[in-house]
Amino acid sequence: MNNTPRQRRRFLGIAAALAVGIGFSGGALAQAKLKVAAIYTVPVEQQWVSRIHKALAAAKSAGEIDYVFSENVTNADYERVMRQYAEQGNGLIVGEAFAVEAAARKVAKDYPKVSFLLGSSGKPQEPNFSVFDNFIQEPAYLTGMIAGGMSKSGLIGMVGGYPIPEVNRLMHAFMAGAKETNPAVKFSVTFIGSWFDPPKAKEAAFAMIDKGADVLYAERFGVSDAAKERGKLAIGNVINTQDKYPDTVVASALWNMEPTINLAIKNVKGGKFKAEDYGKYSMMQFKGSELAPLGTFDKKVPADLMAKVKAKEKAILDGSFTVKVVETEPKSTAN
Repeated sequence: MNNTPRQRRRFLGIAAALAVGIGFSGGALAQAKLKVAAIYTVPVEQQWVSRIHKALAAAKSAGEIDYVFSENVTNADYERVMRQYAEQGNGLIVGEAFAVEAAARKVAKDYPKVSFLLGSSGKPQEPNFSVFDNFIQEPAYLTGMIAGGMSKSGLIGMVGGYPIPEVNRLMHAFMAGAKETNPAVKFSVTFIGSWFDPPKAKEAAFAMIDKGADVLYAERFGVSDAAKERGKLAIGNVINTQDKYPDTVVASALWNMEPTINLAIKNVKGGKFKAEDYGKYSMMQFKGSELAPLGTFDKKVPADLMAKVKAKEKAILDGSFTVKVVETEPKSTAN
């Protein structure tokens, strides 16, 4: 059987989990390290989960935890995988509950001694279900300022996955930032109905370029490819892909999950984990998010524009400016 790399990774992740579970139940393994399992509904290459995976992998490399994961888990299979990991002796289970809230919360109730940290739009659930989210609207606002200042056509294209609050607030922050530096700027907004469909995102971006967009907000993979092929600019989201698009990606709003993951691990190890909202640890003051370095665009972005961006960044960090959170679906303003 010819397995794909993703299938092999998932198989290895589950196989490792089974090995850990056998050792745990038989008492053969010392409990020196916290056992952590993660469940992802998309490939670990996908922007959002890649940041969680990166933080957990770093904790594993540092010797803090044993870490296993499953990727491409369907919503229908999510509860079963959660229960499997809970039964195998994992002390912390991380994942995304957005589309499986009821099932995930049910599992947490059934395993009160296991700590759960899941991406969620809902509230924490006593005693062991904590939530987090990517509150990176602050750097998104800053990248919007750069986009507005760099656009010559005055039309910015925005391609998103789904119009859910977690995406909407980033788009609105970006749009508000762009309007600060270019009050006349217009937006073309499209949602592709998928979290991972680069070809579809690319086609949506091409359509926007055909309408005159010269800067594209790449909320999804595939958008930067379109911008590169047509000689336009792109703004990254969650991760920095400038190394792959050195002449295309101007700036990115980065999400750093290390502050959230490291605190959760510390709390579990210290017996202090409880049901709470970890969302604030994604914000800039906790180093949970940041504006990526300009890199190859360091000399290409006008100095006066960057001076405005840096001043706004300082205002965000000292608390004198708050990026407004708007979670309604963003709409196109271009004809």
